[in-house]
Amino acid sequence: MAKLTKRVVDAIRPDAAGADVFVWDAGDGAIKGFGVRMKPSGAASYLVQYRTREGRTRRLVLGRVGVITPDEARTLAGDKLMQVAHGGDPSADRHLARDALTVNELAEFYLRDGPAEKPNKKASSWVADASNIERHIRPLLGRKITKSLTQSDIAKFQADVAAGKSKADIRTKKRGRAIVEGGRGTAARSLAVLGAMLQFAVDRKFIPGNPAKGVRLLKGQAKERFLSEAEVARLGDTLAVMRAEYRLSANAANGVRLLLLTGCRKSEITTLRWDWVDFERGCLRLPTSKTGAKAIALAAAALELLAGLRERDPAGAWVLPAARGEGAYTGLQKDWERIRERAGLHRVRLHDLRHSFASFAVADGHSLFLVGKVLGHKQARTTEGYAHLAVDPLRAVADGTAERIAAAMKIRSNVMETVPRPQHRQTPSEGTAPGKV
Repeated sequence: MAKLTKRVVDAIRPDAAGADVFVWDAGDGAIKGFGVRMKPSGAASYLVQYRTREGRTRRLVLGRVGVITPDEARTLAGDKLMQVAHGGDPSADRHLARDALTVNELAEFYLRDGPAEKPNKKASSWVADASNIERHIRPLLGRKITKSLTQSDIAKFQADVAAGKSKADIRTKKRGRAIVEGGRGTAARSLAVLGAMLQFAVDRKFIPGNPAKGVRLLKGQAKERFLSEAEVARLGDTLAVMRAEYRLSANAANGVRLLLLTGCRKSEITTLRWDWVDFERGCLRLPTSKTGAKAIALAAAALELLAGLRERDPAGAWVLPAARGEGAYTGLQKDWERIRERAGLHRVRLHDLRHSFASFAVADGHSLFLVGKVLGHKQARTTEGYAHLAVDPLRAVADGTAERIAAAMKIRSNVMETVPRPQHRQTPSEGTAPGKV
């Protein structure tokens, strides 16, 4: 055996028979009781084994391999063994701490260690999680003991957020503020974050089970808004007029036009680089997005607009560059609020432009499958939300089919009318006496 180094740890393999594999620190400078345990699944953790004053053998997990280094684990092992030498029992202390772990403390663990355990989760998603934790979970549940939470507590939490019990007016910067509101959608998102946080606690053995399981998420009111052709025309006129009056930047006008012409998400347009625009194949090649890397097919109108922008700025890096300094344009949301008020499109969100692109595509008779491909949906059920918009093309199919059937039935009825009807013959039961004609 040798001293536990990264090379030694990386060489450990699961046992073919399904048993746990233990490799202990050895050699010069080794710490007695410090080792690595690998499960049959391949998951490995650093641990320290010791005896208490009562003679009981304890094993204390120090951290997962890959999350902490061998040297960091060795330092932790030395600290724990020092506590044992002074009569302590770190394992028992940890169990006591778990029993008293508050939701606030769990939140700190989750936001600190969670990203390492979910490396494929986007940084923006962790920012959103942190926001829900700080604005809804901590205020309503922060002081509660995690282990004491019940399914009823979780259901009540969702109901309280929906009722606005976590609403607040928070100062964010010197002149900034965040208005925190409730609602069914906010409650459902907060519950989803709380459920993930509690599952993290289950995985860490902080609690035996996840009390959020079985609590149904509230369904928020549908916010989708689809612009009509008349509204799109009015929006186009508003952009032109505001530009002519010098009340709107070219970036704002072109950002809105690109959202309408591509069906992209706001971030996909505001962070778009020229390196990602493939004029030859007529598409955008995004290295990252909400659903990962993807290619977006571009219509001729979108390509024409992009080509014009490129001609005006042939050396720039960003399709919509910042007005000052380097970087991309970031003011589209504020500009949109002025645009929609001027156009009379009150409460219409920028994301509704994406919905409008989809609604025009579905209304033109294109299949939900193809519309989903254009929008970059990974799951079919996401596109199914637009199914109700397919009424007009479906009605056209029904009308055309029924018209042919009706015509065929009319022809058939004319034929039937030319066929002589069979003569009626009386039977004895109709009153004719037997033997008489």
